[in-house]
Amino acid sequence: MHERFQALVHGAILAVIIGWVLYIGKSIFVPVVLSVLVVYVIVGLTRLLERIPGLGPALPPWLRYALSIVTIAVLLVAAFYEIIKYTDILRAHAPQYQESLLAAIQRSAAFLGMEGEPTWATLRQELLAQTDMQRLVGFTVASVTSLVATIFFVFVCSAFLLLERRHFAAKMGLATGSPQNAARIREIVVDVNNRIGSYLVLKTFLSILLGGVSWIIMALFDLEFAAFWAVLIGLLNYIPYIGSILGVLFPALMAIVQYGSMDQILALVLLLSIAQFVIGNVIDPYVMGNRLNLSPFAILVSLTVWSALWGVAGAFLAVPITATLTIVLSEFAGTRPIAVLLSRDGRL
Repeated sequence: MHERFQALVHGAILAVIIGWVLYIGKSIFVPVVLSVLVVYVIVGLTRLLERIPGLGPALPPWLRYALSIVTIAVLLVAAFYEIIKYTDILRAHAPQYQESLLAAIQRSAAFLGMEGEPTWATLRQELLAQTDMQRLVGFTVASVTSLVATIFFVFVCSAFLLLERRHFAAKMGLATGSPQNAARIREIVVDVNNRIGSYLVLKTFLSILLGGVSWIIMALFDLEFAAFWAVLIGLLNYIPYIGSILGVLFPALMAIVQYGSMDQILALVLLLSIAQFVIGNVIDPYVMGNRLNLSPFAILVSLTVWSALWGVAGAFLAVPITATLTIVLSEFAGTRPIAVLLSRDGRL
């Protein structure tokens, strides 16, 4: 009993140390992990191209990799171009949007009969008078666009990782000094590659689909910056649970400051919510299946932990990191119970 308690204490101390290192080193770790995920998407897309009847097998491997790299690069550049393009516009219009938002809240307060104590003026002063909408919008956009600064580094790392793949098996054999250990490590890596790679590729396609459908809906309503919100919705789709809520909330706030009619706002929110529900709860499970086999509670906890450690980037990376940890932990007798708890149904 004493030894078990001592092991728990040592494990807790080790976890705190690892968390501290991950937190202070996030400027280094985040681009590296993003590079690994980009490689997963490139390799997964290459395998999909190979499976295309007639076309895939006829293409040489180097051409399949080149097409995959160009496709990912074009998508990333297009996404961040849309974000950068609207940065100055959003900042310039922030004061106008603040006034429109205040007017909408005032109308809602008057409709609900909130003119007694506390007065609406007092409520507005306490809640919103200290809010600098221009600074808030600038900070939010800057947080998103800060990822642009790492794009070059991510692609350089991804290129080197792709080159390293061909020598990985040989290096594992030399590093472990045992053919059995090297074979076991290769099996784990192959399992991680197959599950995480296919998950990221399919999730990317679903995010593009959701962004496209959302753009059509917002364009029909003539919502300002529809392309920007569509890109943001596609990116937020990588964040479980919270991403779907934010993907509706941000366009809804834009609709509040743009439209004067509550009917238009509610109709837009309803259609965007339906798109989120159909793609997230019908198409997503059908396409993805139980590919990662992660517990929803484990995903929620990992989302909280990695967001606290790495911010917005941690929210995007939470699911792939947790899935990788689950696969690795399941291969060792001492840590397999943890992997079982992290899984959806206990079958690993």
